[in-house]
Amino acid sequence: MALACAATLATWTGAAGAQESAQSYPSKPIRIIVTFPAGGPTDIVARAIGQKLQEAWGQPVIIDNRAGAGGNIGMAVAAKSPPDGYTLVLSSFGPVSISPFVYSKLSYDPIKDLAPITLATTSSFFLVVNPEVPANSLKEFVAFAKARPGRVTLASSGIATPSHLAAMLFQSVAGVSVTHVPYKGGAESIPAVVSGQVQGALENGAAVLPQVKAGKLRALVVASSQRSPLMPDVPSAKELGLPGLEVGSWYGFHAPAGTPQAIIAKLNAEMVKALRSPDLRKRFAEISAEPVGDTPAEFSAFIEADARKWGKLIQAAGLKVE
Repeated sequence: MALACAATLATWTGAAGAQESAQSYPSKPIRIIVTFPAGGPTDIVARAIGQKLQEAWGQPVIIDNRAGAGGNIGMAVAAKSPPDGYTLVLSSFGPVSISPFVYSKLSYDPIKDLAPITLATTSSFFLVVNPEVPANSLKEFVAFAKARPGRVTLASSGIATPSHLAAMLFQSVAGVSVTHVPYKGGAESIPAVVSGQVQGALENGAAVLPQVKAGKLRALVVASSQRSPLMPDVPSAKELGLPGLEVGSWYGFHAPAGTPQAIIAKLNAEMVKALRSPDLRKRFAEISAEPVGDTPAEFSAFIEADARKWGKLIQAAGLKVE
């Protein structure tokens, strides 16, 4: 009887302690790990949300850039951090939906080791070509590629990157065979298309929008079910008869698995509030990103669906990175 009472008391005390910690959270600085270098879209999203959290809660929010291995290094650091709400990570398409299928040895599991907080932003991919390519529409480009199997070139920002997967998806749904030309990042791949070294690329809006506006690239389609407000004159893949061509980059927030649900809920509420603020919407439009802000359950379902889609494509292609 005494043991039972002691166990009940311990359970009650632990629950009360957890409740108190959630109510008083945060009581010290919060760290947001960014899995890519400073200055890029991930860094901008993390800093913008971090500033909003800092203003709301009066605690410093520190951005910790842990770049390398396509985002895998930063994700691993986050996965192994204490689950107390004081370490978060801005996750993305690559290290969550691609890495588990292309790396034979990965030191984290994005589903088991990390707890979703919210999907922060999405950004559509566009199929762009050099203006010298004799194709003014998606239909003409597909015909151009089918007439030259394996001779049409598409650039990417590297092996197993989102732009590489986008090119693979395009081949699959359009029924064409193109040659993939990997570069060391978008800073090299997009100029290669502009200069004519490569004929086209499927990349996110932030990478191609300035070149399209300048007339240095021609956008043929947005890889989405609907048109993008970034380039409303560019038709969607769905309206052009390729509904399977849907790909876009995304950024979302995770905490280490085991972080108290009350703290996850508190973070979610404040982040969603920030994502709906007019100043952040304007700031993210500058990097061609559209704010989302959903529930942890919705973000979890989004991740699982995304991983199934890309895992199937990667496994069918036998794509591996060591």
